[in-house]
Amino acid sequence: MTPNGLTVLSLVLGMVSAACFATNHLIAGAGFFYLSFMIDCVDGKIARLKGTGTPFGLWLDYVGDRIRVVLCAGGLAYGQYALTGDVRYVVLGAAVAVLDLFRYVNAPQMKRVREAVREERQDPLSEPDPLLGPDPLLHPDPLMDPDPLADPDQLPDQEPGRGAPGRARRPRAFFRIFRRLNRFLARHRVRSHLVSGIEFHAAVFVIAPLAGAWALIPLAALSGLLLLANEVFLVYRMWLFTRRHGAGSPQQSREHVLV
Repeated sequence: MTPNGLTVLSLVLGMVSAACFATNHLIAGAGFFYLSFMIDCVDGKIARLKGTGTPFGLWLDYVGDRIRVVLCAGGLAYGQYALTGDVRYVVLGAAVAVLDLFRYVNAPQMKRVREAVREERQDPLSEPDPLLGPDPLLHPDPLMDPDPLADPDQLPDQEPGRGAPGRARRPRAFFRIFRRLNRFLARHRVRSHLVSGIEFHAAVFVIAPLAGAWALIPLAALSGLLLLANEVFLVYRMWLFTRRHGAGSPQQSREHVLV
C-alpha cells in the first residue's frame, strides 16, 4: 500500500465515523475514528521507510486530517441536536472545528516567525530555546549530552555590555526545572505537552462518545481549555524567542512572514 492510499483510507474511515456520529451511533463512531487515526499515523512512517514521501502526500495528509475533524465535529453536533434540540451541541461542533483549525494555522505561522528571525540574523544555529534547550534538529541530542544546567560554570559567558563580564548566565528557576522535567519525561517516552491535538481529538471523538452523550460537552470543554493553554504557552515561547533575538525591520519581518 502506498502512503497516499493509506491517507485516503484514513479519510474514508473518518467519513464513516462522522456518519455514525450523525446517526447517534456514538460507540461505532468512536471506533471508526480511532481506526482512522491509527492508519493516519502509519502513512508517514511508510513514506519514510520506503522513501516515497512527496509534497503532494504532505498536503493530502494535512488536508485530510482537517476534513476528518470538521466532518466528525459536524456529525456529533448534528446527531445530538437532532436528538435533543439542544443548541449547545451546535456550539460544541463549531468550537471543536475552530480550535482545531486555529491550532493548525498557528503552528506553521509560529515556525515561519522563528525562521524569519533566524534568516535576518543569518544564524541558523541560534541560541537554544530557554524552556526546552537546544533544537534537536540543529543541535546535539539533549538527552544524550550532559545537561549544562547541572553545572552553572559550564554555561556560556554573557555578551559584552550585558551584565558583569565573565559571569555565567543562569536561567530562571522555572526554566531549569522545566527543562529537567522535560528531559526526564523524554527518557521515559512521555510527551511533555500533555494536551495537544492528539489528546484533544481523543477526548472529543473517542473518550467522550464511549462514555456517553452526557460526557460530550464537559470533556470537549475541558480538553479545549487545556489545548488553548498549551497554545498560549507555545506563543509565549515564541514571544521570548523574538524578544531575545529580535528582527531587523518590523515591516520587513511582517511581509516575510505573512506574504
